[in-house]
Amino acid sequence: MSNDDETAKADGGTASQSETVEDERFEEHPLEWDEPENNHKAPGERDSVSHRTEKYDDRKLVTGQAKYTADYEERYPDLAYAAVVRSEIPHGRVTGIDTSAAEAMDGVEAVLTPKSDTVPDAKYTSAGQSYPEPSPWDMRVLNEHVRYIGDPIAAVAAEDRATATAAVEAIEVSYEEYDYVTDPEDAFNEDAPQLFEDGEVENEIVGHDYDRNRMAHIGGELGDVDGALDDDTHVHETEWETIRQSHANVEKHTSLAYTDEDDRHVLITSTQVPNHTRRQLAHLFDIPIRDIRVTKPRVGGGFGGKQAMVVEPIPLALSLATDRPVLYEASREEEFYAMRSRHPMKVKAKTAVTDDGDIEAIDIYALSNTGAYGSHGMTVAGNVGSKPMPLYSKVPNARFEADIVHTNTPQTGAMRGYGAPQGTLALEGHLDEVARDLGLDPIEFRRRHHMEVGDLDEIAGMMGGEGANRRIRSCGLDECIERGKDAIGYDDLEQPDADHLHRGIGMALSAQGTGVAGDELGAAQIMMNEDGSFHLQVGGVDIGTGADTAFLQIAAEVLGCDEDDIIVKSSDTDVTPFDYGAYASSTTYISGMAVKKAAEDAKERILDWGAKLLEEPVDVLETGDGTVYSERSGNSVTLEDIGYEAAYGDDEREHILGKGTHCTEESPPPFAAQFADVTVDETTGEFEVHKLVVAVDCGVAINPGMAEGQIEGANHMSYEMAVSEGITLDDEGRAEIADFDEYGLPSAAETPPIESILVETHEPTGPFGAKSVAEVPTNTVPPALSNAVRDAVGVRIREMPISAEKIKAKLDERKA
Repeated sequence: MSNDDETAKADGGTASQSETVEDERFEEHPLEWDEPENNHKAPGERDSVSHRTEKYDDRKLVTGQAKYTADYEERYPDLAYAAVVRSEIPHGRVTGIDTSAAEAMDGVEAVLTPKSDTVPDAKYTSAGQSYPEPSPWDMRVLNEHVRYIGDPIAAVAAEDRATATAAVEAIEVSYEEYDYVTDPEDAFNEDAPQLFEDGEVENEIVGHDYDRNRMAHIGGELGDVDGALDDDTHVHETEWETIRQSHANVEKHTSLAYTDEDDRHVLITSTQVPNHTRRQLAHLFDIPIRDIRVTKPRVGGGFGGKQAMVVEPIPLALSLATDRPVLYEASREEEFYAMRSRHPMKVKAKTAVTDDGDIEAIDIYALSNTGAYGSHGMTVAGNVGSKPMPLYSKVPNARFEADIVHTNTPQTGAMRGYGAPQGTLALEGHLDEVARDLGLDPIEFRRRHHMEVGDLDEIAGMMGGEGANRRIRSCGLDECIERGKDAIGYDDLEQPDADHLHRGIGMALSAQGTGVAGDELGAAQIMMNEDGSFHLQVGGVDIGTGADTAFLQIAAEVLGCDEDDIIVKSSDTDVTPFDYGAYASSTTYISGMAVKKAAEDAKERILDWGAKLLEEPVDVLETGDGTVYSERSGNSVTLEDIGYEAAYGDDEREHILGKGTHCTEESPPPFAAQFADVTVDETTGEFEVHKLVVAVDCGVAINPGMAEGQIEGANHMSYEMAVSEGITLDDEGRAEIADFDEYGLPSAAETPPIESILVETHEPTGPFGAKSVAEVPTNTVPPALSNAVRDAVGVRIREMPISAEKIKAKLDERKA
């Protein structure tokens, strides 16, 4: 046999094996989905879904009738108020706490220190995530070893806020001060001050090395990245840096704890994760889960900052000590230095690209500053790679690595986008630079590689996580790009008349997830009243997003009733079914599908009763307009008639209930195309953003008005990340921000017009074709604005925020 014959045989064998592997992948991850027939409705067939229904709580919010946690103080005449003593040094050990002056003050009910009986000594993580928690147990309620300016040391309960504050100020704390480190690169050095000693952390995470302040190291690879980088390709490498961003919740972290008449412990609290908080409190205080109740009133903003058990243990410990209700409401200053923020990161991006413009490899490395503790540290860092990189599913070789490092700085945690904004900045800014360096059109360069329907996403699972090899069943990226281009005037850009002014347009693409594949659970129950109305009980958490409204629309679509005929009760661990909570863009997709299943379960019984009253078979009956009607005869019976007959009938009676539970291995990505139009003054570096346009494929929008509101709010948060300094720290790691007046949150007048465009696709795994919308537009303004500045004046800003000073410095550097 000749060498040519042997080569041909080998090639043929490889192709056959490749086809076999692909066939197996399609069999395991098929494009087709066993979708219920009623899940796919044409727009004209939708009675409730896809309509701009008024938000369920809008009128209550506007009139002041909606109750937030702090509003409940009026219900408890014996309420005590909490305040916290926090560390004034970045690193050290408490050697003494003199509480005598505070304890002697009139109106002080209790003073707690780390050694107090009602203060748990157990370690825990504040991260409100699934069980077992993918975060280290490295925290205590009150601390002797303090690791940042803001670490809680002691707590006070007093009869009023002023007395509690005065008592805190009267407590004297002495320290043994240690060396400290605030820069993550310095912290990673072997000779850096060490935040955690041996045995101080439980539930240690993969890749930890506390001798070098590393909480975790994660990574994974698809294909052979080094091989691609060594080939005859153009290798580009860039580095990017993001800010420490505040959630800027209008409602501060607030929690009220008391013991009820059955000796059960009740928390009324502003949280995104009631059931996780209940479980964590049970662990921490060694109380059975059955004896803890967590209920969520209206929430004045979460954005991930309340996806953690941040303040709840302190009022519970004080309530146990005083035997009275205790309310803890954080101060605005505490919000900035002692609660949570977005992880600041440095991200390196590297690609190998052929002469023809084919991306052969993407390599991303992230160094994440997790601050003093590790809540959400590993999972956020993982999303730096697992959210943006799969967008380019046609790239054959991909690698992601991250180091998550402790510093003596305030805690970081979950925040809207959850790592994807940091990764999207790096990747989308990098690809724009590569395209320009190679003389390629930045949009067409992306189009050659981005996801399409039918693609198999292997990159998201390359680190061994859930959701590996998800099949893409809905993708509106091309339409997002085209509609965004039209709205921004991409092909009709006119330059200013003045020679020193230059106009440019930048764009960026983004993908997110919809829930956490294989790691979510939502449940719902619907009860029919005898007058044909319904009570919907759902564990899903509305944190201001309008989730309760979406639940009503989904239920009404199934039941064929008016939304006003449904009362929703959500997020009370004693009353509503179990749900993981509001995070990871999961609420509509996971909890909403549970609602749909519960409504279908109830509908089945409603149709059965309708068949009895109409004396027709069930298979010719349908619900609509508050009735059960026959598609064969046209006869109908009202839901009210059915309700009374079921409850009070002569021969048979039934309380019509519907139950639904939903979990899934799927996490379909929503997509966004962002455009930014900017004019830059080359003499000063000053710039004006004329308009932001973001087109989003969120599947079917359950409520288009609410979806647009989510898009615009997310884009504003993204714009802040691009132009604001965020939370700045001094040399000791002390937050330099104490109030909104000092924080660079762009006002309405300072924010450019934001145009949101909904691109409808149909996601067969979601309720009526829906997938997520609230996070994907959070990722895209920093890269789009960086790309726009590059388009306008030819210089690149990689360290956020983008400022006139940085642009001018780059322009001057180019001239030198």
